Amino acid sequence: MRTAECVSPGHPDKLCDIISDSILDGYLKQDPNSRVAVETMGGHGKVFITGEVTSNATLTDSDIRTIVYNVCGVRDVTINLTKQSPLIAQGVDIGGAGDQGIMIGYACNENVQRLPQEYYLSRELNKLVYDEFPYDGKTQVTITHDEKVRVVCSFQNAPKKSLEELCKGFFSEQSYNIEALHCNPSGDWNVGGFDADAGVTGRKLAVDNYGPRVPIGGGAFSGKDATKVDRSAAYMARRIAVDYLDKCFGVDEIYVQLAYAIGYDQPLQATAIIGNHITNIEGYDLSPKGIIEFLDLKQPIYAQTAKFGHMGCGFNWK
Repeated sequence: MRTAECVSPGHPDKLCDIISDSILDGYLKQDPNSRVAVETMGGHGKVFITGEVTSNATLTDSDIRTIVYNVCGVRDVTINLTKQSPLIAQGVDIGGAGDQGIMIGYACNENVQRLPQEYYLSRELNKLVYDEFPYDGKTQVTITHDEKVRVVCSFQNAPKKSLEELCKGFFSEQSYNIEALHCNPSGDWNVGGFDADAGVTGRKLAVDNYGPRVPIGGGAFSGKDATKVDRSAAYMARRIAVDYLDKCFGVDEIYVQLAYAIGYDQPLQATAIIGNHITNIEGYDLSPKGIIEFLDLKQPIYAQTAKFGHMGCGFNWK
């Protein structure tokens, strides 16, 4: 059996991801060379913003509060931003990675998005329900050994019967038989988001990556500009995995592993797992500068990445 979940953009953790990435986009719109590492915690009428920013952009506290309000409707915002540590900056200034870390890329032949099927189904179902009920919500899909599914779908302000109809229609179109269906299993609910729970940037790493079947390096994405390789190199690893899958006929899945040291521009590890074979990756500029240029990562595109996962959504890293 294989299981994966997805959360909607109205989930408290995703609200924090979207706020952090919206602030990042605000800086990049004015200064594409901005260095940003913004963390958000929110809940119960309050939002806290902290982190490091080095930028020529003039994004005021009032601008940041407006961004927060536009995302989640909260006006009580505490802001604590400072400049990037000069001891970190000295390595980034010469083109080095902004931190050490391990990044995993993955691609498979299980669907058009080249993602694990259980993750793909959970995310597509979440998108479908969110279009109808744009609130806090979660979906979870288990694919059994006989290709049936067991489904959990919980959404704020969504009647159980409506969720059941949406789930049945979705899986009928996907040619799956539903073995078990749990919609709002604790009962219908109308208090969600920051009104019901607290959220923190980067707390949905498996949702942001590939689901629990695929290992993750551990670094969060949201709120970080592309000099932070835990974001940019993870995107590059995905792109390499997709490229290798395209050219390695007869292979069902590709794993890519990259590893960096802070202040150094070349990875300490750059390998791909192709079936039972491990090979060194060649033909790509894997320096932070090379990745940023290849994937065009200085653009203010990041709030969109935070909503429904970062991979398989049609971005430059595919």
